[in-house]
Amino acid sequence: MPRVFVQGNPLDYYPRHAPEARRGSVRRITETGEEVLHKPCRDVTEFGPDLAALIDDMFLTMYIADGAGLAANQVGVDLRLFVYDCPDDDGVRHVGHVVNPVLETPDPGGRRLLDDSEGCLSVPGAVMDVPRPDRAVVHGQDKDGNPLTLEGRGYFARCLAHETDHVNGRVFLDRLSGRDRKEALRQVAARREEVYAHRAATIEALTA
Repeated sequence: MPRVFVQGNPLDYYPRHAPEARRGSVRRITETGEEVLHKPCRDVTEFGPDLAALIDDMFLTMYIADGAGLAANQVGVDLRLFVYDCPDDDGVRHVGHVVNPVLETPDPGGRRLLDDSEGCLSVPGAVMDVPRPDRAVVHGQDKDGNPLTLEGRGYFARCLAHETDHVNGRVFLDRLSGRDRKEALRQVAARREEVYAHRAATIEALTA
């Protein structure tokens, strides 16, 4: 079994960080409450160097923040796009990007919900249990406009669903009860400064 899949294709070797990150610049990560995170994003209609440069920036920003995925509106860009570098439950690494992602609606009779911990770079410091299906299929395009389909299970399925939520204008707080949402925001208040200090240290380490 290959240990890494890039854009859904198996590879024998892949570096620790996606090559795109070496070309990227760090961008500010938006936080819950900012308008761009709470409305559906626009479809990508132009494929070219500007889109590729945004993907580069998103990869580097994701790594700086120790994330497994990052959507374009998390760096303030109102476009349907996300990047990811995420393991599945078997330790297989999945790396890539998806433009104009659409999450396939699971068959209610065949889906199994997993209640597992989830965090978000735009909700810094909060980790809460969120129910998600154990399988996710996303259809979209790559940066050149070619059709793309990704299937994930377990933690990678959670990543695909979480990031597609972002481009639809939802954060994981929207899937919590009122009581759990208050607890998540309490965690943000308690841990936010620590999270930002760690990101600043990581920027120095990765860009030195």
